[in-house]
Amino acid sequence: MSNQANTAENKTQSAGLNTLIILFGVALVFALLVPFVPAGYFEAGAPMALDRFHYSDAPSGMSLFSGADQIGFLNFLFEGFTSGTRTSAAVGVIAFILIVGGAFGVINATGAVDRGFIRLAAKTSHRPGLLLAGFFVAFSLGGAVFGMGEETIAFLALLLPLVDRLGLPRASAVMCTYMASQIGFGTSWMNPFSVVVAQGIVGLPILSGSGLRVVMWACFTLFGIIFTLRYAAKHRREVAMTSDDEELAAPMNWADRAILFAVLANVAWIIWGVTSAGYYIPQIATQFFTLGLVVGVIAIIDRRMDMNAVAEKFTLGVAQMVPVALAIACAKGMLWLLGGADPHTPSVLNTLLYGLGNSLHGLPELVSALGMFFTQAGFNFFVTSGSAQAAITMPLMAGLGELVGVTKQVSVLAFQLGDGVTNLIVPTSAVLMGAIGIAGLSWTEWLRAIWKFELGLVLLASLFVTYAVLNGYA
Repeated sequence: MSNQANTAENKTQSAGLNTLIILFGVALVFALLVPFVPAGYFEAGAPMALDRFHYSDAPSGMSLFSGADQIGFLNFLFEGFTSGTRTSAAVGVIAFILIVGGAFGVINATGAVDRGFIRLAAKTSHRPGLLLAGFFVAFSLGGAVFGMGEETIAFLALLLPLVDRLGLPRASAVMCTYMASQIGFGTSWMNPFSVVVAQGIVGLPILSGSGLRVVMWACFTLFGIIFTLRYAAKHRREVAMTSDDEELAAPMNWADRAILFAVLANVAWIIWGVTSAGYYIPQIATQFFTLGLVVGVIAIIDRRMDMNAVAEKFTLGVAQMVPVALAIACAKGMLWLLGGADPHTPSVLNTLLYGLGNSLHGLPELVSALGMFFTQAGFNFFVTSGSAQAAITMPLMAGLGELVGVTKQVSVLAFQLGDGVTNLIVPTSAVLMGAIGIAGLSWTEWLRAIWKFELGLVLLASLFVTYAVLNGYA
């Protein structure tokens, strides 16, 4: 990251409670809760339903430290680090952000991107709102069409130097990338990782009910743009030209242009890979490593850096991502304390899901539908993956819906909205913690920035669920 980025990060670290402290506190609450809640599981090989739930004969245990394969509170950080696979959190996402951080360490050290952003800032300084709105629509569509999530972290790293040059708050960069993608994700008519999975689980035709969802996506996206632009305008600061800026404003040579072309070409390569070739975390991380390597070679040829300097800048970029990696590991470790997210393995998380589902049984149709929405929103605190949450909760929620007259389409709507709107605030989300970490924001600072917007999203989602129930959305 640039010196400006480091300065911004240092300021935010002292402005609010450190994210790691918050996550540690939540983990401690979970650890204290586990011994008092019996573990449970849903029968394997049968549709998930309330009458398929069983309590485990083994008591829920929690020790301070475990030397075996049991659950110990002090073990949660290591378990969080080693959870997941190469394509999921925490292992995959942590590897991804470390490689991206290293690549941008090399890119930023060349000064080429800063020179390019100075010129772009000069052209857009009078209309930054148009720039932010364009990014917001693009990333919202990305979330809606192909479930963009983790990919926004890399694009956010690209955008941060520009918002710094324009004097815009760093939170606005998170808003028009990660936040926009999650609004698109949660209101999509075709997201393959949430609505399509949920519709398939409950037996609905894929992409059915798209009309209402397209309208919903447009309304939520417009609401997000308005909030982002107002926030950016309110917190924009004057940026004076420094001696470093004057040096960066010098004419661009062939190496600057080659580096910028490499960055843009890499962005195009990533978009093609995600949309056409099915690229995901391993491939995208490798694409950014390739970009860092190409930029390093250009810098060496132009004699801006030698090979040792390129390696040092890559290492420094990786080091700056370590706090983000720690936050991701803590988030996943907290879920491990609850026993994991497998519905067929005894866990406290399954018992909590059963209790939430049982509380909705027998309620009026509209109340049940809204209860499903808030239940899904609450469950998203524990399972932030849209496809995993759909697999765990949709068989149960769809069955409950049919008992009280809620259509399957409304059940899916409640699921996708509950999953989407809370992705912006749950500290157990590895991607959220990664995004705000790269922007140099603590979780409390981010929450202060968007809590009113989050309440607005909940209200808007409740209105759409109510409309769907009253109009027999099916």
